[in-house]
Amino acid sequence: LGFKTVNEMIGRVDMLEMNQAIEHWKQSAINLDALLTTAEKPHANAGTYQTQTQDHQLELQLDNILIAKSKPAIEGNEKVKFESKITNIDRAVGAMLSSSVVKTRGSNNLGAGSIHIKFSGSAGLSLGAFLAQGITLEVEGDANDYVGKGLSGGRIIVYPPKNSTFNAEDEVIAGNVCGYGATGGELYLSGCVSERFCVRNSGVNAVVEGIGDHGCEYMTGGKVIVLGEVGRNFAAGMSGGIAFVYNPNKTFESMLSTGAMVDLDPFNSDYESELKHYIQNHYSLTA
Repeated sequence: LGFKTVNEMIGRVDMLEMNQAIEHWKQSAINLDALLTTAEKPHANAGTYQTQTQDHQLELQLDNILIAKSKPAIEGNEKVKFESKITNIDRAVGAMLSSSVVKTRGSNNLGAGSIHIKFSGSAGLSLGAFLAQGITLEVEGDANDYVGKGLSGGRIIVYPPKNSTFNAEDEVIAGNVCGYGATGGELYLSGCVSERFCVRNSGVNAVVEGIGDHGCEYMTGGKVIVLGEVGRNFAAGMSGGIAFVYNPNKTFESMLSTGAMVDLDPFNSDYESELKHYIQNHYSLTA
């Protein structure tokens, strides 16, 4: 084709043509002319691929302060506990901190309770994303979507302000897709969350007081304890792990995904001590 680099190929749709040798009834109705038309540039010098590096302003992120305050635990064997404000523009809080821990100590080498940070405010997207073992993030306030995304051994606690006058179990405490792709750790949410709770969870143990639609979708491991109602399409594609659902109104079965690959069993004493442990943790950490 005469190209010397991949960058020279970008945007050169004039070098493509539809394969006319394909004979299929579906292909006969396909017209790719719109895709094979060269896009017009807004001006002659407009770039057709990335020409400058995006500035993510990592040096301005809250995690830099958290890392500095956590150094005695990261680089030594001290335990640290401190407080901080948090706002909804503070995104993925804890991810850079976890990276610093893993780079310094390796995976799963930080002792339990080594770093405990209590926030007050409304956390932004992806609170505690990929949070490492030994780190606890506690939020008195609420949180947005993706709390505990990729949670990797850490612990996240979210509860309403202590001076709230509403019943936490009746209100939303966090957004959509909390616990997505989590592989380990604990998640305690005092209140309800929105849709797709613990999708693709493979190891986290989570307690929540109500969830929206599509809960535990594609879950393969871990434990989910729902102390309230669930939305429709629960357990779609779920192939592992255990979900304990409080079902006083006898509505749970109607919310189960059609064709779900799960067994519905009444609660039995085999799980009593373990379930009690997590519910007591939830109460003591969020009450």
